[in-house]
Amino acid sequence: MEIKTVGVIGAGQMGNGIAHVMALAEYDVLLTDVSQEALDNAMETIRANMARQASRGKITEEEMEAALGRIKTTLNLPDLGQTDLVIEAATERETIKQAIFEDLQPHLQPHTILTSNTSSISITRLASRTDRPERFMGFHFMNPVPVMQLVELIRGIATDEETYNACKAVVDRLGKTAASAEDFPAFIVNRILMPMINEAVYTLYEGVGNVQSIDQSMKLGANHPMGPLELADFIGLDTCLAIMNVLHDGLADTKYRPCPLLTKYVEAGWLGRKTQRGFYDYRGEVPVPTR
Repeated sequence: MEIKTVGVIGAGQMGNGIAHVMALAEYDVLLTDVSQEALDNAMETIRANMARQASRGKITEEEMEAALGRIKTTLNLPDLGQTDLVIEAATERETIKQAIFEDLQPHLQPHTILTSNTSSISITRLASRTDRPERFMGFHFMNPVPVMQLVELIRGIATDEETYNACKAVVDRLGKTAASAEDFPAFIVNRILMPMINEAVYTLYEGVGNVQSIDQSMKLGANHPMGPLELADFIGLDTCLAIMNVLHDGLADTKYRPCPLLTKYVEAGWLGRKTQRGFYDYRGEVPVPTR
C-alpha cells in the first residue's frame, strides 16, 4: 500500500521532529497533542529548524514553505483515524501509549498502519491491545530526528510483511537508513547505548572520575562526539532510567540494574537539559558539572 498521509501523536521533541521530516518528504501530516500550547510550540520549533536548514542550503525557502503548509494540527485525537500511517510519539509510559491506541482504534480506517516511536517498550505487547497486531510495528527515530540518519524498524510477533515493506518505503523516502530489529527490550541502539551511559553513571557514583573527566575520557579516548553524561542530559535522565528499568525487568539480568545515582537525579527532578539541571547545570552561559 502507498502511504500518503501521516498522523503524529505527541508534539514534543520527537513528535515535532517526525512531523518535520515527513512534511519535507511531501507527506501530508496531521500532528496532535493534548494542549494547544504544545502544538503552537511545535510549529515554532519546526519553522525555526527548517529555517536553519534553509540558511545552510540544505533545503530551499520554497521547499520550507511547502513543507510547513503540509502540516496541520489538531487537539482531537480521532481526527488521525483518517490517515494512512499513525506514529505515536507520546511519553515513554506503556499505560499512556495503550490508552492512546484504545481511544484512537474506533476511528481508524481498515488499512491504517499503527506504529510507536517507543525506544524500549514491547511492540508485541502494544500491538496485542489493538485490533490490528499484523498492521502494527515499532518506528523508532533517533534524536534529533531531522539530523540523525537511522530509523529502527521493529516487527512485533504478528507484524506482516506488507506492513514492514510499507514502513521501509517511508524510511527510504525520508532519505534515512532502516535497521531491522527484533522485538526484545530496548531493541538495538538503546540495548547497547543505555548500559554504557549507566556504566558511566556508576563510574561517577563510585568516584572513579568526576563528570568532566568521564566525558573528556570518552570524547578524546574513544572518539565519541559527546560524553556519556552529556548525552544522558541531552536524552533526558528520566528516559535513560525508564529504558534501564525495561532492560532490567525484561531480561532479568543484574548487569542492567540502574545506577542508584541515576535514580537519585530523577527523584530530584534533575532530568538534564529539559529541566536545566542534570549531570550539568545549564542555567548559566556555559554548562557546569554538578559533580
